[in-house]
Amino acid sequence: MPVFSTASGMWKKVGCGMIQYALKCEDDHTFESWFRSVAAFDTLAASGHLSCAVCGSTKVGKAVMAPRVMSKSETPAAPELHNPGSDVEKAMEDLRRKVENSSDYVGDKFAAEARAMHLGDTPERSIYGEARIDQAKELIEDGVPVMPLPFTPKKKLS
Repeated sequence: MPVFSTASGMWKKVGCGMIQYALKCEDDHTFESWFRSVAAFDTLAASGHLSCAVCGSTKVGKAVMAPRVMSKSETPAAPELHNPGSDVEKAMEDLRRKVENSSDYVGDKFAAEARAMHLGDTPERSIYGEARIDQAKELIEDGVPVMPLPFTPKKKLS
């Protein structure tokens, strides 16, 4: 959860106000991710909320990438995140829709809600939300059935 300091040539800022980083984990998996700002990236990295999109490792750093440079005549275009193109993107959008339509969003109270259901303190239901890595590990160690989602909930984006 559902990735890592600014250095020249390791990020690109696009017209939609987002920054795209090329990232790499300790097992050499490479992937890209978008962040609202350099500060947002640094905050997520410092809090342990970044992980490899392939293997889940939390030992992720920036990979070298060429910055995107636009001329004055170019109009920056926002990424087409709402219109998935590949089969994988379509499958992830279908998963997101299914989770959001059939589960309750509990935000940052996910760990407490999941634990309460597991202990029988509250009725069981499908939920989704955010948890820190340490909270997720504790839930798993205690036998609470949880899994990371490969997307950020739309409710969190608003």
